[in-house]
Amino acid sequence: MAKNTPDVTESAVTEAPTLESTATEAPKHGFFIRLYTGTGAFEVVGRRKMWYWISGLIVAVCLASMVLRGFTFGIDFEGGTKVSMPAAGVDTERVEQVFSDALGKDAESVVIVGSGPSATVQIRSEALNNDETTKLRDALFGAFQPKGIDGQPSKEAISDSAVSETWGGQITKKALIALVVFLVLATIYITVRYERYMAIAAMATLVFDLIVTAGVYSLVGFEVTPATVIGLLTILGFSLYDTVIVFDKVEENTHGFQHTTRRTFAEQANLAVNQTFMRSINTSLISVLPIISLMVVAVWLLGVGTLKDLALVQLVGVVVGTYSSIFFATPLLVSLRERTDLVRNHTRRVLNRRKSGRARGPEDTIDDAEDAEQDEKDTKETVAATTAAAPRGKTSVADKPAPGARPIRPTSSRTGRPSGKRNARRR
Repeated sequence: MAKNTPDVTESAVTEAPTLESTATEAPKHGFFIRLYTGTGAFEVVGRRKMWYWISGLIVAVCLASMVLRGFTFGIDFEGGTKVSMPAAGVDTERVEQVFSDALGKDAESVVIVGSGPSATVQIRSEALNNDETTKLRDALFGAFQPKGIDGQPSKEAISDSAVSETWGGQITKKALIALVVFLVLATIYITVRYERYMAIAAMATLVFDLIVTAGVYSLVGFEVTPATVIGLLTILGFSLYDTVIVFDKVEENTHGFQHTTRRTFAEQANLAVNQTFMRSINTSLISVLPIISLMVVAVWLLGVGTLKDLALVQLVGVVVGTYSSIFFATPLLVSLRERTDLVRNHTRRVLNRRKSGRARGPEDTIDDAEDAEQDEKDTKETVAATTAAAPRGKTSVADKPAPGARPIRPTSSRTGRPSGKRNARRR
């Protein structure tokens, strides 16, 4: 009778979806779930041409601004005289008028820094001699009567500082030396730490961050001071750190990639970017919050220009560094590696297998660990489905003992109970 009975179990297994096809169907989740799980749902590397165009446009605008507009250098770089006094009851236009009337020339800039009782008016001009400085202080005191610490009008409330052009040239030279030394040390570290193409991509990303940050300063007109240079070196280190995080994951995912045809090198790199998305974003947010706090304290509470300059360059650099580490560094690395025969041949093998239907499609977004768990889950579901579909009393695939399992005890044909129990009862 067993031969004449249709084998429902085998047909069910045949009609059931294969484990390979089941594993390729990644569950669809919301934006934030995909962002946190890092399953590769965001196509970054695959759309690298678009990111190249965007990055190229940003660089072009920044370079054009640096060439056409130039930079607004602080007094420490260009030299000159800076006069400060309390801003209570002071109007910037009135200050410019007093300056012009007293010296017969215009001030380079008059700005109010800070807020509340700590706000100050800062007047910047070309280098003034002692007579000109004294004449200006007398004119400002007569026009505004600034109050001192004791709350009474006092000339001591008006301070001045002068920087010679020679000093400014020395500061510029030292800033450039510090920048070059940092780039050299970073290049040595990256070259030793990573293989050639990763080193090239990392250094290109560092140059990208440097150009874009400087370009933003040129576009907006932020003043470049020694604190700006210090902050620039800091954010270049942050950018390098963020790039290293992504490259470490790329290196882990692509280790031995040529021995498997599950994914191409580009897909493995894209998965690495997705897996480090949240780490990069969280690192950036944690870095931005104290920077914003520093700006609030520097600008609105204390009016300390040095802190403001330091916070500005760090804020710009963190944003630029986060963008470049995700949308520029890894796509550039993939483009460089795809020029090698190893990656080209491997990509061809993967695509050929997919065309023959023996491999998963490019839409697969599950990493190797998840693949194993999904395969095990699919196996259990398939066995459960075939067991439920099999007629009672018929042998199904689920009834077959697994390799290494204990043998099933024979049962009585009349009672269905183990024969051992019946013999025991008789005895």
